[in-house]
Amino acid sequence: MASVTIYDVAARAGVSIKTVSRVMNKEPNVRPAMRDRVLEAASALDYSPNLSARSLAGSRSFVIAVFVDAALTIDHWRSERGADYLSRIQLGATLQCRDAGYHLLIELIDHDAPRVRQEVAALLAALKPDGVILTPPSSDNETVLELLDKAGTPYVRLGPERPDGVGPRVHMDDFAAASEMTLHLARLGHRRIGFIIGEPRYGASQARHNGYRDAMMQLALPVADSWVRQGDFTFQSGLDQAKALLSLPDRPTAIFASNDDMALGCLAAAAELGLMVPGEVSVAGFDDSPSARFSRPQLTTVRQPVVEMAALATRLLISGEIKGAASKREPVDELLPFELIHRASTAPPPAP
Repeated sequence: MASVTIYDVAARAGVSIKTVSRVMNKEPNVRPAMRDRVLEAASALDYSPNLSARSLAGSRSFVIAVFVDAALTIDHWRSERGADYLSRIQLGATLQCRDAGYHLLIELIDHDAPRVRQEVAALLAALKPDGVILTPPSSDNETVLELLDKAGTPYVRLGPERPDGVGPRVHMDDFAAASEMTLHLARLGHRRIGFIIGEPRYGASQARHNGYRDAMMQLALPVADSWVRQGDFTFQSGLDQAKALLSLPDRPTAIFASNDDMALGCLAAAAELGLMVPGEVSVAGFDDSPSARFSRPQLTTVRQPVVEMAALATRLLISGEIKGAASKREPVDELLPFELIHRASTAPPPAP
C-alpha cells in the first residue's frame, strides 16, 4: 500500500498543500477551523510528515542540537556513574522540542583544536540545525562561537562565564552560589574549610573557586594552599583530593567540592579513612544531582537549575527570539536562581 502523502491530506481537507504544511509545522496565522480540518484529515489518513519533507517545506530543519563535552561525558559513562548533567539537559530540552514538533540531537564535541573546528563545521553543514544549545566548555569556546556566527546559526550559551556581548546566555550565579555555601559552612562553626576545584576548562570552576575565596576573605578566615586542591569534576578526582586533604596534620573540618560527583568521592574517601560524616568532617557539593539524595549521608549541595535552563534555552531558539549573527538585537541574558539544599552531610565541627 502506498504511503499517505501531504497531497492526500490536502485533498481530503479541501485545502492547498501549503496550508497543510503550515499546520503540520505549527506555524502561526492559520484559522482554528482550518487547522482542525487539516488535523482531522491527517488523523483519518494516519499521516505523519517525515523530517525531510517538513524541512523541504520551509527554511527550518526542525532540529535543535546540544553541544556537550566529549571528554567528560565519556569519562562519566566509562566509570558507570552515568552523566546526570547531560540527562537533565536532555529532559529540559526534549520536553520543549516535543511540544513544538522539533527533534533534539546530542553532539559530543572534542574541544582540542584543531579537531573542534573540523567537528563543528561538519556538524553545522550536515545538520543545519535551527538552533544550538552550548553547554560548557563550548559556551565559552571562541572557535565554536566563531563558527556558529559565521554560519548564521542561532545559539544559546548555558552557564558561560564570559561577560555579556558574546551571544545569548542562560545561566546562574556560580560565584554567589559558592560564596553562599562557604558562608553556610562557616555559620555551622567551621574555620578550616577545604575546597576542590572543578575541571579547569570550565568557566564555572574558576567562578566557584573565586566565590569560595571571597567568602573566606569576608570572614577573615585563612585559606592554606594545602586546603585547595585541583579536581576535574569526576568521582575519582574527588576521592583522590579528599584523601590528600584528610591526611593533612591540620586537616579541614569541612570540604566543599565544586560538583556532586567530586563530593561523593569525598564521602568515599572519608569512609576509607575511617572518618564519620558529618561527625568528624562535613562535605558539601554543587549540582543537586539525584545521587546527592541517594548517598549516605544525603549530600548538602547547591541546586543548579539545569532542567529549567535547558528548557528556557530551547524555547528561546524555537520561538525565533534568538537570531543568528546578523541580528543587531541586544543579546538575551537570563539569570536563573540557585538554591542551597541542606542535608545530612554537614553539621557543626567536632569539639576541639
